Amino acid sequence: MSKHLIDLIGVTKDFDGELALNNIDLYIRNGEFLTLLGPSGCGKTTMLRIIAGFETATAGKVLIDGVDVSSVPAYKRKVNTVFQKYALFPHLNVYDNIAFGLKIKKADKAKIDRKVNEMLEMVELQGLGKRSIDELSGGQQQRVAIARALANEPECLLLDEPLGALDLKLRKEMQIELKRMQQQLGITFIYVTHDQEEALTMSDTIVVMRKGVIQQIGTPIDIYNEPQNAFVADFIGESNILSGVMTEDYFVEFLGKGFNCVDKGFERNEPVDVVIRPEDIKLISPEEGTLSGIVKSTVFMGVHYEMQIEAAGFTFLVHSTSMEDEGAHVGLSFFPDDIHIMRKDKAAE
Repeated sequence: MSKHLIDLIGVTKDFDGELALNNIDLYIRNGEFLTLLGPSGCGKTTMLRIIAGFETATAGKVLIDGVDVSSVPAYKRKVNTVFQKYALFPHLNVYDNIAFGLKIKKADKAKIDRKVNEMLEMVELQGLGKRSIDELSGGQQQRVAIARALANEPECLLLDEPLGALDLKLRKEMQIELKRMQQQLGITFIYVTHDQEEALTMSDTIVVMRKGVIQQIGTPIDIYNEPQNAFVADFIGESNILSGVMTEDYFVEFLGKGFNCVDKGFERNEPVDVVIRPEDIKLISPEEGTLSGIVKSTVFMGVHYEMQIEAAGFTFLVHSTSMEDEGAHVGLSFFPDDIHIMRKDKAAE
C-alpha cells in the first residue's frame, strides 16, 4: 500500500471570498481506506467533489496515477461516487441500476450480465435483480448504489456520508460490510463523515479537518491516542481538556499541582493544553487519589458508567465499570502516560 493513487497539491477552493479549502497537500495510497473527518462546513465534501471532478479547485492540482486531472471532467476520471441519497433511478429495477454505467460504456450483454451478477453477490442481494427500487429497504438501496459504482471497476470509490440516512443498527452493520468489500476488492475508498465512530471503525487513515485546513493525519489509533491539538482530542472521542504549563520536559502543572508526564520538546513554562481521556481516570479512595472530588452525576451507558466529578475546581468526565453514587467523595488516579500534552490551538484563540 505504498503507491500514491491520488495527490492533492496546494488545493484551494474559494466560494465567493469564503475559503472552503486552504492550500491542501494530501496523498492517498492505492488500496487505502481513507476517511475525511470533521464537522459540517470543514471542507471534507468539497475536497471529495474536487477529486471526483464535480468541483474545480481555485488553485492547486489533482493527480490520479501521477497524471494531472484538474481539468478532466468527472466522467473521464477513474473514480466513482456514492452519495448519501444514493441517486438511484426509480424507473429502473435493481439489475438495470447496476448495469447502467456498463450500458453507457457499450459493454456487451454477456459482460454486463456477468458483472451485475458478481456485484449482486458481493453486496448480498442475489435474486433481487428484478426488484423495484421502491421495494427495497434503505440498507438495500445503499448496497445497490455501491454495486452500481463498483460495476464500472473504478480505481477509487468516493463515498459522501453514505450511511447518514440509515438507523443506528443498520449503520453499524454497513460499516463492517463496507470495510469487508474494500478489503475484498483491494481498491481505494475515500470516505466522508462527521461521525468519529465510523472513522475509527473502518479507516486505515483518518484526515481530521477544520475550517478548510487539515488538523491531523494518522491511523485511528494514533489519532485517538496522540491527538495533535485540542480540537482533534475533543472531536475524536470524549476528553477532559485543561489549561496547563509545561515547566520542563516530562513535567506539567495544571489545577495548581505538578504532574509527571511523557512529553518533551516544549519551551520552559510554555502554556499548553492537557488532555486526559475519561476511560484513563481510575476511581480509588480519596486518600490515595492524585486528586479528590465529589460525584456530581452518574449515568449508566450500557457498558460503563459516565460520571461527572468535580475536583480542584474542574469537572472531570470519567468512564468506569464501577458506579459511584451522586455526592460520593472519590479519589481520581491517572498515570504519566495518560496525560497528553499539546501546544495551544491558535485557531481556537
